[in-house]
Amino acid sequence: MASTTTSRGTATPAARTVPELLTWRCGLHPDRVAIEVHGVAGLTFTEWESGASAVAQALHRSGLRHGDRVGLVFGARDWTEFAVAYCGVLRAGAVAVPLSDRLAPGQLAHALEHCAATSVIHGSDTPAPATPVGVPARTLAELLAAVDPDRAASPRPDIPPVRPGDLAQILYTSGTTGRPKGVAASHANLTVGAPSHPRRLPLAHSERFLHAFAIGTNAGQTMLFNALTAKPTALTLPRFTPVRFARLIESAGTGTVFLVPSMAIELLDSGALDGRDLSGVHLIGSTAAPLAPAVAARLSVAFPEAAIVNYYTSTEAAPAQTIMMFDPTRRDAVGRAVDGQLMIADADGNPLPAGSTGDVWLRSPHPRAYFRDETANRATFRDGWVRMGDVGRMDVDGYLYLSDRHQDVIKSGAFKISTLEVEAALHEHPGVAEAAVVGVPHPVLGSSVAAVLVPRPDTPSEELSLPALRGFLAGRLADYQLPARVLLIDQLPRNEGGKVLKRQLTSRFAN
Repeated sequence: MASTTTSRGTATPAARTVPELLTWRCGLHPDRVAIEVHGVAGLTFTEWESGASAVAQALHRSGLRHGDRVGLVFGARDWTEFAVAYCGVLRAGAVAVPLSDRLAPGQLAHALEHCAATSVIHGSDTPAPATPVGVPARTLAELLAAVDPDRAASPRPDIPPVRPGDLAQILYTSGTTGRPKGVAASHANLTVGAPSHPRRLPLAHSERFLHAFAIGTNAGQTMLFNALTAKPTALTLPRFTPVRFARLIESAGTGTVFLVPSMAIELLDSGALDGRDLSGVHLIGSTAAPLAPAVAARLSVAFPEAAIVNYYTSTEAAPAQTIMMFDPTRRDAVGRAVDGQLMIADADGNPLPAGSTGDVWLRSPHPRAYFRDETANRATFRDGWVRMGDVGRMDVDGYLYLSDRHQDVIKSGAFKISTLEVEAALHEHPGVAEAAVVGVPHPVLGSSVAAVLVPRPDTPSEELSLPALRGFLAGRLADYQLPARVLLIDQLPRNEGGKVLKRQLTSRFAN
């Protein structure tokens, strides 16, 4: 594989396209299963490669132009179809727009209209979505069946080649702070850091890695590229339940498990892991939202042979991230920078010294950008750096500690209160399954702390009353951090990526 030489004389792989990466992997392991949806379907690298080529030819013959956007609406049962459609769209020189089948019609319409999609491919188990006028929606089988096989054999001569700098993907943000934005990534961004040597494939300790992330999320796309570049098979399931997921964790060859914190809590509290042999798992990876130290500690007990690793990134910053292996001596750290750089800066973007609190920025090669939103680009992206929207500090050893999301910091009187710190303390309560903290209006202080809790089964409500809760937290938090209000609910509202929708919780305290 082609390489370039840096100023220090070390060889690094040249920028690649996603189709080139698929072809390379198919040549290495043609018969290996790349993706398996448990009980539904499997996809080998040869099938992935040939399927992507067929999709590209079908799209060319249907009139697709270089750079056209194609919406991909798929559910959990259709991961293999999604993988084929995704790589086929990119091989055709178009731009893939992954979208969950669970989006509301208005959310789906916004994404398709915003990116000006010219067509939509959807899963065979997904009802045809409503699309803008003139935008056809077809299943993968319908797309391929509509092409004359005699004409599809030869490529169209007017299609320009796909290049690393070409736009490859638009992924819509979770919308927790406003209307979702389309984050555009080039082929070079998606393939940077991908292996170029067959003996350096990631996750080599596993035969399979397990996840249950939704298509259309940044975590889901990470799993797609793990399937493309890592040694083990990507294993997922049509629908997440703790018992079904636990069975697959215990199954032979599952050496790596990826979760979001809410899944981890559900697994731990459900009893689905009880009595199972989990010694074959060597890596538990958590992403999408902060992993509370108390939850990480419980995972380390449940999986005694596994490293518990937290990944911190965003749709905008990927593949830049910090990685933190759970360390009881650094319980609150979220890791050090990998595949990029980390900076704490003031409001003007100037770097701050170690120990200072400020805006968190990450940087990686071939940065992403918002699609058709220059105002948002100016606020978030600068010279390859990405403002994460979080407040934090970095110690002298390069470890990042988050204080909070900018919009979630509670300003109460003269104090700024980290909701993450209060939530971490609440997770230490034996009766709390999940916790979210929000600021609510206060006539004197401006805002006060409100805690929304999901109790563990059989926890008496009086144990989570406001006086009892404040008593439990008194030795863990300062007086001004203690909740002034508490609400018990059955389930926290979350988006497809597992993030809590705090705006919905704030409205519950309106009266």
